Amino acid sequence: MRLRFILSEVMNGLRRNSTMALSVVLVTFVSLTFVGAAALIQLQVGDLKDDWYGKVEVRIGLCPENARSTQCAAGPVTDDQQEQIRKVLEEGSVSDLVKKVYFESKEEAFENYKKLDNQGIADLLTPDQMQASFRVKLNDPEQFQVVSDAVSGMPGVDYVQDQRDIFRQLFSFLNAATLVAAALAGVMLLAAGLLITTTIRLSALSRRRETTIMRMVGSSRTLIQAPFLLEGAVAATLGALLAVGALYASVRYVIGDWLKSSVSWVAYVNEADVLTVAPYLVAIAVALAAVASVLTLGKYTRA
Repeated sequence: MRLRFILSEVMNGLRRNSTMALSVVLVTFVSLTFVGAAALIQLQVGDLKDDWYGKVEVRIGLCPENARSTQCAAGPVTDDQQEQIRKVLEEGSVSDLVKKVYFESKEEAFENYKKLDNQGIADLLTPDQMQASFRVKLNDPEQFQVVSDAVSGMPGVDYVQDQRDIFRQLFSFLNAATLVAAALAGVMLLAAGLLITTTIRLSALSRRRETTIMRMVGSSRTLIQAPFLLEGAVAATLGALLAVGALYASVRYVIGDWLKSSVSWVAYVNEADVLTVAPYLVAIAVALAAVASVLTLGKYTRA
């Protein structure tokens, strides 16, 4: 009987304040869409780091003929110097950090350059003008600096390059996008909280006579406040479900069908990631509605 009464009051309250309730749904939908987008962007950054950082290498450029850098003032790398560098990587103090060492000769560097050249520059070059190098794959790419310190300054070493630098700007951009989305989500969540507070206040004022009678006949505070709490929770939850639906559709159709077909070599977030985020969005919506409702009802329905 009590449950039926509470549900009846919830429906009546939503019907009486349908415009405000719809506003709560829409504002919650927009704000939680930003929250979900921020979470998915962070998941995307994590996936990209796991995928790309596992593929990048440390490139150790060896001194070529007629090198201009001060590191190569003694001339081009010799066979002995080249062997010493290899020993440091494969047998020295950093050998436990190194997964694989591959030597790229001048001829191989020239052939690889020709494959990437689409402007005809390779036709003006010869293999002798290219630079030999060691390409080193690490067990943990984060240990680059340790390997760099071990070989930098050795005779015959021109430079040590961490290929992760290629991706840092992309990750910085994605992290900045996350912060922007999170900031917008914070503003929208504040707006949603204020709107829920206003909706509950109007609902409580419109039914003040009913709540007064309920107090007079001995109804508990929980029974009096439950319909108002549920009104806010229902509206906010509907907004959260709309946000989940929008994110799911975006990931499935925009990323899954369109973006993957255009750029297929990137590991994108998928529908499973949206479903992972979904419970948190619903929980945020319910918590937001509960806090806003309790703060309001404490004033407008107290005995």
